[in-house]
Amino acid sequence: MTAAALPLASGDPPWAGPQTEAVNTTADFGDFVREALPGLLRYGHVLTGNPHDAADLVQTVLEKMGARWSYVQQKTGDPLAYVRRSMANAHVSRWRRTRRENLVADLPETSPSAPKDPFEHEPLWQALRDLPPRQRTVMVLRYYEGLSEVEIAKALDISQGTVKSQASKAIASLRAKLRNQEGGDAG
Repeated sequence: MTAAALPLASGDPPWAGPQTEAVNTTADFGDFVREALPGLLRYGHVLTGNPHDAADLVQTVLEKMGARWSYVQQKTGDPLAYVRRSMANAHVSRWRRTRRENLVADLPETSPSAPKDPFEHEPLWQALRDLPPRQRTVMVLRYYEGLSEVEIAKALDISQGTVKSQASKAIASLRAKLRNQEGGDAG
């Protein structure tokens, strides 16, 4: 009896082994998503400044990760850091694609019934939104997610010095914007 005929002789289809492995990988990915999803949505919200864009960002990245989950698990060592870095990269890429201005002849009419963002008038939130994507990502990872400089550098695949300089620039920018807002509110 040949090795190729063994699975057929035992009654198992030849694809039973790899399919069982894929089911286990899928179950592992499902467990990962259930555990990490709330944190990833919060992280995405702070990155994008919008819960809807955050959900789209998380979904896009998790779709890509699901297709490559066995690779991500085996090669990265820390799937959560890998997913966070992928989210940051995807957000920066999307921002670069969509930041071009579209000039129009007439302004579109706005709906007065549009839901208000609860953080719209929050000065710190507005100043954080105005930061460049990399600085905002470093600030979110440092102060919202509580990661160290080493963990941020590893998650974003940048040097620790870059993390420090981006954080320093972001803090200086935030201080200046908040100081200007306080001065403008007082006058």
